[in-house]
Amino acid sequence: MTKRYKVNLTLLAQKDLDKIYYYIAADSVNNARNFILELETRLYSLNVNPERHPLISENAYFDTDYRHLIYKKYRIIYRISEKTVFILRVIQGAMLLEV
Repeated sequence: MTKRYKVNLTLLAQKDLDKIYYYIAADSVNNARNFILELETRLYSLNVNPERHPLISENAYFDTDYRHLIYKKYRIIYRISEKTVFILRVIQGAMLLEV
């Protein structure tokens, strides 16, 4: 049987999603809605086997064990704690994580 994890968005990650939505909505509300729904589908897919995604390179600087899932031009940065996946940030792929 597959181990399931609970997926929690931090307040900062939720703010990131809001910013992405409003950025895209400036051109098309429909596109923004669809993109956020696709992004959330990917995000919540971390409830199964979240270890399948790589550790982030910034771990060397922050002494963390964060991972990321890449979706289009965005990085979903998260950490795993017992049976919970905490979504920490959703940032543009070219950006480095700042702690």
